[in-house]
Amino acid sequence: MTRYFLLVIALLSSIYIIAQDYEQQIEDIAEPEAMERGLSDLMNTWYVKRYTEKINDDGYKFASMASDSDYIRRLQALPYVIPMPYNPIVRQCIDQYTERRRNLVEYMLGFESLYFPMIEESLDKYGLPLELKYLTIIESALNTTAFSRAGAAGLWQFMLSTAKLYDLEINSLIDERLNPEKETDAACRFLRDLYNIYHDWTLALAAYNCGGGNVNKAIHRAGGKTDFWDIYQYLPRETRSYVPYFIAAAYVMNYFAYHQLYPVKITAITATDTLILTSPVHFEQIAAVLNVDKEEIKALNPQYKREIIPGNYKPMPVKLPYNKINKYISQEQEIIAYNTETLFPKQNNLTAYTAGKTTKIIHTVKKDETLLKIGNKYGVTTASIRKWNKLGRKTRQVAVGRKLMLYVDTGGF
Repeated sequence: MTRYFLLVIALLSSIYIIAQDYEQQIEDIAEPEAMERGLSDLMNTWYVKRYTEKINDDGYKFASMASDSDYIRRLQALPYVIPMPYNPIVRQCIDQYTERRRNLVEYMLGFESLYFPMIEESLDKYGLPLELKYLTIIESALNTTAFSRAGAAGLWQFMLSTAKLYDLEINSLIDERLNPEKETDAACRFLRDLYNIYHDWTLALAAYNCGGGNVNKAIHRAGGKTDFWDIYQYLPRETRSYVPYFIAAAYVMNYFAYHQLYPVKITAITATDTLILTSPVHFEQIAAVLNVDKEEIKALNPQYKREIIPGNYKPMPVKLPYNKINKYISQEQEIIAYNTETLFPKQNNLTAYTAGKTTKIIHTVKKDETLLKIGNKYGVTTASIRKWNKLGRKTRQVAVGRKLMLYVDTGGF
């Protein structure tokens, strides 16, 4: 009897330790930045202000009555290649979407029709699982102009160094991370490369979030194990929640109706087409001559940081309402000539614009500006800023008011 009693005590102790471990892991879940700031950021976008209508605006919070077996069954039913396991950590992440962040989910459900078809087409082009589209839920909450506190940008939240590695152009005038099509293509190539390293999608996702070095360290500390859940405790805190939130995003975007979530209605989206420009043009010129809202032009072309399309740097695309395309073609010279002296005050001869021109700039550091933010603004790396200004290799921030010397590609503007 004593032996039996000791066995029961040992079993109960093991169960208690496992439960305590899961409770600790749940407490350690880091909410993605896009979840924390996503709704307020989305609400400030031109598309949301102009083209959305909230279906359910009473603030009603629906308490999920789903059981663990319901979640397991629904996740297993998804026709996906990437494993979608269920555990208390995944449940906690699902609850965040279905209860605490309901408004954000309803906006993302509305906007998926704008971006998921394009994303799926690119994923299919590279032979990747289509469910990878849900990474954009975690990364940016489907906000194409999102910037993180660390300086990542766009739908897929590329850092400047990774963006340049995958041939996205970033300089003083252009940030192609904010071009959804180009950044999506780059993200597909990046994800393909990560999978070819790890041959496991959950590890590839973890590496997408925290870098291969951190994943490799976690594998080493776990004794060579290569399952995400085996190396979970050795990963950075934010990365531990990355795969669970990916599973939760896949769940909520498919099973939102079970939780009384109502996709925001997209009332109307203007049909668009793209022109290739070979002359420098300012958004103000297009807006004035074609009678288009400049905010719409900015929303359609977020990659142009200073509202300038540098067409004679190299042929550059501009996306416009479809019904303005022919008008632009017929009035192009009038557009180019409109208010040129005011909009391009330093450029007496616009044809003198040359690619690759490097200009010395003195930047005065403002409040809350880090070297990363400054680098993103001008399209240069933090390492270059440190080198030019003889800063320590670990310097991330300098005093407000300090003058920093930068050498940037201004292309003549």
